[in-house]
Amino acid sequence: MTKDLLELLKEKTQLPTSVIKNIINLLSEGCTIPFIARYRKDLTNNASDENLRAFEEVYSYSQKLLARKEEIISILKEKNFLNDKVLLQLSEATTLQAVEDIYTPFKDKKSSRTSKAIENGLEPLANIIQSLKYTNEEVLQKAKQFLNKEVTSTEDAITGAKDIIAQRYADDFKSKEIIRKLISNWGTIEIKEGKEFQKDGLYSNFLEKEEKIKYIKSHRALAILRAVNEKQLTIKINIDEKHILENIKKYKIPSWANSSKEIVFDAYKDGLKRLLLPSLKREALTTLKEKASSEAIELFGKNLKELLQTAPLVNQVILGLDPGYKTGCKLAVIDEDGLYLDSTVIYPTKPKEDFANSSKIVCSLIEKYNITAIAIGNGTASRESADFIANLIKEKNLDVNYAIVSEIGASVYSASKIAQKEYPNLDVTIRGAISIAARLRDPMAALVKIDPKSLGIGQYQHDVNQKELALKLENTTIDLVNKVGVDINSASYKLLSFVSGITEKLAQNIVEHREKIGKFTSKEELLKVKGIGAKAYEQAVGFLRIKDGKSILDNTAIHPEDYEVTKALQKNYNIKDIKESQVQTIANELGSSLLKLKDIIEELKKPGFDIRENFNQVKFAQDVASIEDLKEGFVLSGIVRNITDFGAFVDVGLKNDALLHISQISNKRISHPSEVLSINQNLEKVKVLSVDLEKQRVSLSLK
Repeated sequence: MTKDLLELLKEKTQLPTSVIKNIINLLSEGCTIPFIARYRKDLTNNASDENLRAFEEVYSYSQKLLARKEEIISILKEKNFLNDKVLLQLSEATTLQAVEDIYTPFKDKKSSRTSKAIENGLEPLANIIQSLKYTNEEVLQKAKQFLNKEVTSTEDAITGAKDIIAQRYADDFKSKEIIRKLISNWGTIEIKEGKEFQKDGLYSNFLEKEEKIKYIKSHRALAILRAVNEKQLTIKINIDEKHILENIKKYKIPSWANSSKEIVFDAYKDGLKRLLLPSLKREALTTLKEKASSEAIELFGKNLKELLQTAPLVNQVILGLDPGYKTGCKLAVIDEDGLYLDSTVIYPTKPKEDFANSSKIVCSLIEKYNITAIAIGNGTASRESADFIANLIKEKNLDVNYAIVSEIGASVYSASKIAQKEYPNLDVTIRGAISIAARLRDPMAALVKIDPKSLGIGQYQHDVNQKELALKLENTTIDLVNKVGVDINSASYKLLSFVSGITEKLAQNIVEHREKIGKFTSKEELLKVKGIGAKAYEQAVGFLRIKDGKSILDNTAIHPEDYEVTKALQKNYNIKDIKESQVQTIANELGSSLLKLKDIIEELKKPGFDIRENFNQVKFAQDVASIEDLKEGFVLSGIVRNITDFGAFVDVGLKNDALLHISQISNKRISHPSEVLSINQNLEKVKVLSVDLEKQRVSLSLK
């Protein structure tokens, strides 16, 4: 690692030098972020996975920045343009944008007018004018020296020289930075009708408005930019040019009495209006989109994390019900470990409404498999299906609970290669019912099999940077899966592929090996799996769990590298009696670190503990509502299904989720719904604000 890189990272991360070196060494050794966060706390000042992801991003950016600096220095050396001033400017630059601004004056000019003037030999005249040492009359006299076949008059010579000065002003990185900040802080976006504008369309409320760039919310910015792409709206960035020109006069041109300052000012004015402002206005739109995209991606990541960490429903046999009309309701049964047991189809909804046979089949399945919970998808015919199940439970006095489960993405999963591999002999519709049941049993295990972009969380997913979105969602999934831990004997290959150190191929090898041996009884057996080497084992083993293994340690996050210390601790102390004040002394005695020993003690106190138990629990349904039954003022219960910048969408048992606008979330002022709400949060009392039967929309309030 170079000295420059180390200094840059210290400046950007505020971390000690030793910690920066440790993290970089661990990454270069092939250690994953989850592994470093969990098992190398002493080397990182107890950095969380979020901290390490942020460091990784800064590290990657810093490497690109230094590489680009070196590249530019090499080019400038070759062209003999490099001097101490430029070298100092480059060394002080801390962003790629600043580096490119410094390099811009040395690039081949794109403006044909500037290039032509340079080719015509007018650079010396531009230098004369820009020196401000000569009066206008003296400049006219000197311009005569530059006449040639291409430049036939003094007016042409001065015009060409002004084109060069205009380009110099537009290329000056300090001028760029000043105006860039002015646009960012004071610029506005003017919105008008586009060629394809629809008067009663989605974007009618955006029209004829002028908004400050810095105050535009990310969801609004993405909506405006989408409308521009669809040619429904046009936008224009406005800035007070008069103010900028006054500043140019004041700070860029000394007030000497007899000089060519008017010519220079005209050139600067031309450079500003013709070259610099159009460029920086385009850049401002790009920056706005990038910022909005980045904020939307962060929200996606937060929503996904909350969705995946919903508490599982343990030790229950579950019946999944995928509602439908003509094709009936598909049923699938899974056991406590998520293994498929049985499936069938019933027809309790229109047009058949065969309640008698449907009741017999459901009761038979409940009795045969000792089913204790029913998961009902919230799609088409959900309300009628839930009505049927609720009535059946009451009539037969069944000791069964039911829950309405979001089925977004279930059809994507059922037709996927993963589903085909898991259930090759089952119909697509039955796979969908299995997915619905699995979501109730273990949301994380079920949902990692589906592209997060198909889960209906976040906002404007098609308008954000797709590469960055995919990376954010993948990293969010990886970090959470490893925090929770994975049961190696029941996990799908897809879930295993998110475990630290395990590729998709290795995950498939683990499943194949498991099928051969029946089940793993110790973590050490993982080394017998084809392709699992020492490094993969080191990175993965701590995040895997075996419920009924040979040792209690197999059902904990304690790493085998710490088994010796753990056994000494178990031998010498009663874990439950250890007080916090004793931990440092015991750590010194056992040759362990304080952080590591604290983790070991915590794991021994709660072997097999699932951190998701601390989060949103499953909410079973009490009743089923119809939108026709709702009226303003009704109080309902619901589940938060999605959070956006402008509010949350709440499942209250209807076909469409109801909107809880940000203005109705709290009596206190909040800047974002996520300050109060989280995905899958249960809302016990939410009031109906309005009901739109025509559009099938319901608005809610928590006030």
